[in-house]
Amino acid sequence: MKIHINGNEYFLSDNALSGDGADLVKPDADIIIHNGFIAGKESVLHDGDTLSLIKRGEVPTEEEIKTLIYSRHTPHVADRMAKCRMAVCGLGGLGSNIALNLARMGVGSLLLIDFDVVEPSNLNRQQYYVDQIGMKKTEATLQNLKRVNPYIEYDARDLYITKENVPGLFDRCDVIIEAFDSAANKAMLIPAAANSYPDAYVIGASGVAGLGSYKEFRVVKAGKNVHIVGDFTSEAAVGRGLMATRVVIAAGIQANLAVRLVLGETEA
Repeated sequence: MKIHINGNEYFLSDNALSGDGADLVKPDADIIIHNGFIAGKESVLHDGDTLSLIKRGEVPTEEEIKTLIYSRHTPHVADRMAKCRMAVCGLGGLGSNIALNLARMGVGSLLLIDFDVVEPSNLNRQQYYVDQIGMKKTEATLQNLKRVNPYIEYDARDLYITKENVPGLFDRCDVIIEAFDSAANKAMLIPAAANSYPDAYVIGASGVAGLGSYKEFRVVKAGKNVHIVGDFTSEAAVGRGLMATRVVIAAGIQANLAVRLVLGETEA
């Protein structure tokens, strides 16, 4: 049977175990991942399975890293992700966290759009660091994402999105994610993107401020391919700030929904 081990094809006997594959390719491996699960040496292999072999403390080759980054993925997810293009509009509390999640998922092409710079009050919830204060958010985001996954295509644009420039902006995008702070900008982008790109999924957010329970979050379908995430009431206001612990949950829901939709999951 044919098995993929660290990105290469090998042929093993029909009754082979994961340990047999490790002995063949990397006998000193102390982490054996079988189809996304750390399984040890006794896991039964089947034709087409994937093994990832890692030795703690060892820096793999570049080709191995490209495979091993996704070694804990559910099988075939990385292959589908590599073929899609997603846009993240706004790189603040939602967008900077969404972008990081999608980079870790291995989305083939990420379009990243923002016009602002990193400032101190961003650091309570956004994926930036003190030494990045003053940098353009597009530049800082690229810097951070490439440290996690330099093997995908990034398209960063320092741009203020308007209704007029939406047409032509998201060509080839499978998913367009709205991650703005401003309610007016949200209300502009979501219908504009849905109208200009009816075949793309549009994912927005509404009501993520404060410290309310994560159980208040829900996903509402607002059109053929439009979904909105949030509690729909908790907007930022005097006395109700934007908290990392809640914003990151909403960003995770948006990113997870984007992946599920691309994989053909119909349930939001």
